[in-house]
Amino acid sequence: MEFEKIHNKGQAQLFKNPYLEMLTKTHPLVIWGMYTPVMIYMVYYSGTIGFTTGRIALTFLGGMFFWTFFEYLAHRFLFHMIANSGRAKRFIYTLHGNHHHYPRDKQRLFMPPVPSLILSSAIFGLMYLILGSKAFMFFPGFLLGYLMYGTMHYAIHAWNPPFKWMKGLWRNHHLHHYKNEHNGYGVSSTIWDHVFGTMFDLKGEKEDKEKVKELMFERKEKNAPNP
Repeated sequence: MEFEKIHNKGQAQLFKNPYLEMLTKTHPLVIWGMYTPVMIYMVYYSGTIGFTTGRIALTFLGGMFFWTFFEYLAHRFLFHMIANSGRAKRFIYTLHGNHHHYPRDKQRLFMPPVPSLILSSAIFGLMYLILGSKAFMFFPGFLLGYLMYGTMHYAIHAWNPPFKWMKGLWRNHHLHHYKNEHNGYGVSSTIWDHVFGTMFDLKGEKEDKEKVKELMFERKEKNAPNP
């Protein structure tokens, strides 16, 4: 996904139809509101079918950890897939390329509700085939991992890291955007970048504060008080 210019204002038009275009956008709170009841119910249901609190907690945490691996694989091999045909290039651009083209588009940092529900249902179905009833403990953790990833992604573009130990996450993703999109695939965690050798050398990379600033969301200035 190479562009002549990264746009710091505006957003990509993905569909000519205004209704389809509307369905490509969402707010993080919509996705949190959509999945939080699902997670709560599945954890509750796991208790009603005989799983202990400790077993539920460990399996839930396992689902969260598995999300970090899934996130890395999806970002590296699906979102940045090398496409040859025009249709495949269009699919990749719609899926992720538009974010690299317009990194400050707040409305496309989470997958919108309709495709998100379709994909999450398919993933749960696959997990249920593999894990059986344990999927009711594992899938909510996986979902929370996704929600935290999306929120982290939003935060990385919106603010400076709130804690010093989080600076590596911020820099890794900023470098992925403006330095080399073939490194730094982890957003919520850099574990798998370290494991698979795609982590940036953060000590060796020079901080380009201007380029980082270009990727941050614009903040509306408050009107100056009248004298």
